[in-house]
Amino acid sequence: MPRIGFGLWKIPQDDTASCVVEAVRAGYRHFDSAADYANEMQTGEGLTQAMADGLVSREDLWLTSKLWNTFHAPQHVEEACRKSLEDLQLDYLDLYLIHFPIALEYVPIDERYPPEWLHDPDAPNPVMKPAEVPLQETWAAMEALVDKGLVKQIGVCNYNSALLHDLMSYARIKPAMLQIESHPYLTQERLIRLAKQYGMDVTAFSPLGAQSYFELDMAAEGESLLGAAPVMVAADAHGKTPAQVLLRWGIQRGTAIIPKTTKPERMRENLDVFDFELSQVEMAAIGALNLNRRFNDPGTFTEAAFNTFHPIYD
Repeated sequence: MPRIGFGLWKIPQDDTASCVVEAVRAGYRHFDSAADYANEMQTGEGLTQAMADGLVSREDLWLTSKLWNTFHAPQHVEEACRKSLEDLQLDYLDLYLIHFPIALEYVPIDERYPPEWLHDPDAPNPVMKPAEVPLQETWAAMEALVDKGLVKQIGVCNYNSALLHDLMSYARIKPAMLQIESHPYLTQERLIRLAKQYGMDVTAFSPLGAQSYFELDMAAEGESLLGAAPVMVAADAHGKTPAQVLLRWGIQRGTAIIPKTTKPERMRENLDVFDFELSQVEMAAIGALNLNRRFNDPGTFTEAAFNTFHPIYD
């Protein structure tokens, strides 16, 4: 899997297809998608256009998608996967991930798609509706997708250490990937070490930290990592931008990263991080910024946005 992927979260539908084509032109071959991003159909249009234009072949691409919370019941996992494949115009996925260790009541695709978090958005007091589905049953259905050739590899997102230990105790097909939020304000060193001990690769989402969360009012402007002293010092020393230093830090510590942008010049800039190396001192100084600051925390946003307190991290 390419170490830098193109993140598709929060890219508007009207921009997605053209962004995907432009990203392919810039050199991206790894695309990180999800049913919940509500732009898989447009992503598929962009990928199909790029392949039709001879820019890339399917074999050159790595496509990741994710199982949404409302499809955790075993009888709905394949349905959800096939919907993503249909929208992406693909025969198979390279990687399919459980998006959150949160099972919600099923919402039929023809009723509302993507189903999002609220069980009934039109209710007087809409809330999330948890479903009693063990993660072990969901994982068995994920394994069946591999058996049927619908996906090449499977993995998980937003799992903690205890859930990884539990998963590894029953998995017939071991998870290939753990995708988590990680950046210098949330280094998650022990979790990453554990995943690698189990033979899992790790993808860090939000590798620039707060930047993805300003527009959602989930981060304050003062929390930007781009102005952090160790990042700026390293950027000046290497003739790179602060963003490039943060992305290089993520790669150099052994994780894949999936930055998001709609600007072609930023797409190219985000890929241009393989011609320099941060020193051990620079790596340590940037890592020392850790505050255990999690921006994407269901224990916070589910209560604020969906009237339901549902933490998954202590």
